[in-house]
Amino acid sequence: MKILKNAYLFLSLSVFIHTASAQSTANIEVNFDKNIAPMKPIWAWFGYDEPNYTYMKDGQKLLTEISKLSPVPVYVRAHNLLTSGDGTPALKWGSTNAYTEDAQGNPIYNWKIVDQIFDTYVKRGMKPLAQIGFMPEALSTKPLPYQHKWKPGARYDEILTGWAYPPKDYKKWGNLVYEWVKHSVERYGKAEVESWYWEVWNEPDGSYWKGTQAEFFKLYDYAADGLKRALPSAKIGGANVTGGGTRFLDAFIKHCLTDTNYVTGKIGSPLDVVLFHAKGSPRVVNGTVVMNVRAQLRNIDGNYKIISKYPQLKNIPVIIGESDPEGCAACGMSTNPENAYRNGTMYSSYTAASFARLYELTDNYKINLLGAVSWSFEFENQPWFAGFRDLATNGVDKPVLNVFRMFGQMKGNRVKAISNRMYKLNSILDSSIRKPQTDIGVLATKASKTAAVMLWNYHDEDKMGSKDLLSISLNKLPAKTVTISQYRIDTENSNSYTVWKNMGSPQKPDAKQIAVLEKSGQLKMIGKPKKFNTANGAFEMELDRQGVALLKLDW
Repeated sequence: MKILKNAYLFLSLSVFIHTASAQSTANIEVNFDKNIAPMKPIWAWFGYDEPNYTYMKDGQKLLTEISKLSPVPVYVRAHNLLTSGDGTPALKWGSTNAYTEDAQGNPIYNWKIVDQIFDTYVKRGMKPLAQIGFMPEALSTKPLPYQHKWKPGARYDEILTGWAYPPKDYKKWGNLVYEWVKHSVERYGKAEVESWYWEVWNEPDGSYWKGTQAEFFKLYDYAADGLKRALPSAKIGGANVTGGGTRFLDAFIKHCLTDTNYVTGKIGSPLDVVLFHAKGSPRVVNGTVVMNVRAQLRNIDGNYKIISKYPQLKNIPVIIGESDPEGCAACGMSTNPENAYRNGTMYSSYTAASFARLYELTDNYKINLLGAVSWSFEFENQPWFAGFRDLATNGVDKPVLNVFRMFGQMKGNRVKAISNRMYKLNSILDSSIRKPQTDIGVLATKASKTAAVMLWNYHDEDKMGSKDLLSISLNKLPAKTVTISQYRIDTENSNSYTVWKNMGSPQKPDAKQIAVLEKSGQLKMIGKPKKFNTANGAFEMELDRQGVALLKLDW
C-alpha cells in the first residue's frame, strides 16, 4: 500500500512538473527592410510634483543617469515652479519664492531657487518643459491657507490651497512671466531658451484650478503675452488637461484659434504646442492587482481625435504632459494597494507594452508627437521601496528605469515587426489585456550598422511564474552574421527589488548592501555577446511573464 501511495505521489508530481514547464511558443518576425517611421525618442521626457528634489543628492544622481541613457536631450517638467515658500520639499509640494510683494504691493522677483532647478537640468544637457505655475501667495485671490501638510492616505483635496486660485491682478501675472523669461534668456542665452517648451498650469479642467474656464483662458493669454514680449520665438502651449478632459481641450483650442485675446483684443492666442494627460487605472481584484492599459490609451485616442478636428493644427507639436499607469505618484502601496505593481517588473513590462502602442496610435492619427512625460522621478529620504511611482529609491534604480535604458539603445527607423501573441491595438482599446494569454509583443529599430529588438511578456494581471518560448525570425539584415547582445529585466535580472527582498527588506542597509543594490539596479546583459547566423533559422529564447528583453544586433 505504501509503495502504491509513493508511486501515485511520484506520478502526480511528474504531471505537475510537466504542466508547470509546458510552454506556448510566440512566433515573432522582424523585417528590417520595411521602415515604418523614424524612432522618435518620445520616452525621453520625465516629470514630478516636487521641484526641490531636483538639486538634492538622490535627485541629482538620478537626473545624471537619465541624461546619460538618452541619445537626445531629455526634457523635464515639474510643478510648483512659482509657488511661494522657502524651498523645503515635501510630498506633492515644492516652492521657489520667485514672486513676493513689498508693503506697497510692488513686485519682488527672486530667481535663486528657480535657477538652481534649471541649472541642474542645463548642466546635464537636459531641457525644461517649463510649467508656468502655480499661483504665488502674494498674487492669489484666496491666499490662505497656502502650504498644505498632505501625507499619503489623506484626502487628496487637502493639497488644494491658495496656490490653485486665479491671480488678483492679471497684469502682474503677465509681467511675472515676462520677467522670468527675460531672466532666463540673460542667464542661459537666447538659443538655449528657444529650445525649451513653456506651458501654463496643470489640469485646469480638474481640481488644480479653482477658477472658471474663462479665467483660465485669461490666465493663459496673459502668460503667453508676457513670454512673447520677452522672447517672441519662445514656444508655449496648453492645456495639459486631465485624461478625460477632451471638452476642455477642445474649448481651449477654439479659444486660441478664434476667440478674442484677453490682452491684445485681437483674435487668437499663441499656440505652439498642444498638451494633455493620459492615465491608466489599476484595481485590486480578488487580492490581485489588475492594470488597465486600455484607459491610458483611450485617453490618448480621445485627445488625438480633438486635435485632428482642426486642419490649422496639422503637424503641430504634441506633448502628453503626463503619461502613466495611474494618477498619484506620491500614493504608496501601504495606503493604495493597487499601486503594488510599482516596485517589480510589472511596471517595466507595462511601460514597454504601452509605449509600443503609443507609437502605433500616433502613426494612425499622423500626430507630430514630441514626447510622453512619465510622471515618475524619485522621493528623497523616503522608506526603501515604499511603492511610490518612481524610477529609483534612495539612489537605487528600480527595474522600470532599465526599460528606458533599453529605449536609449533603439536608434534609426522603426521597422515592421509582428508577433502571433501580440494583442491588436483595437482589441486593447476595446477590452485591455485581459484574455488568458499574455501579450508577447515586439518593437524593432534599425540604423546603419546596428539594430534593436525589444520584447515583452505582459498581462494586466500582476501574476508571475510562467515562461514562454520566443522564436524570433530576423529577416533582411544587411549581414548574414550579426553579434547579438541580450539584455533582460525579470525576476533575476536588472532587478534591485528582488535583491532587496532577498536581503530581508532592510530599511537601513549598510554600505556593502547598498553597493550590491546599486549594481543590481543597472541594466544587465545576459552572458556575453554571441555571433548568430540568420541563415540558420530563428533566434530562440525564453521570457518570463512581466519580463522585458532587448536584443541588440551589430554587424
